Amino acid sequence: MLTFNPPIEDRTTKQLLLIVGSPNAWDESAIEQAQLELTLRNVDESEIKHAKHQSKQKVRLQDLKRAKESYSFFDFIFEPSTFIEVIVSWELRKDGYLRKADQQRWLRPIFILVMIMIIVILSL
Repeated sequence: MLTFNPPIEDRTTKQLLLIVGSPNAWDESAIEQAQLELTLRNVDESEIKHAKHQSKQKVRLQDLKRAKESYSFFDFIFEPSTFIEVIVSWELRKDGYLRKADQQRWLRPIFILVMIMIIVILSL
């Protein structure tokens, strides 16, 4: 059995509920220890289910926020890496950035065309 710092048994009930409710963020051993400690503390099963439900809701909210995130005009001015992201990145849709992927689909050809025009003009 793994030991954690601070030990699982020394954590508050609220912290234990967060561990049990966030299985993707914790080692399986930590989740098992937290579940055992909650059982030893006679924490009601409905509280544990509620913690798990809240964690799932939080993940869904983050996914929704990521899906709706978009590029703005100011991103290209204040973060030059945004331009490179639009041109080079192929993982936006896979990573859940649905709106950015849609914007990228029409921004990429425009940026490439502008770059070609600049190269042609400079070579004259």
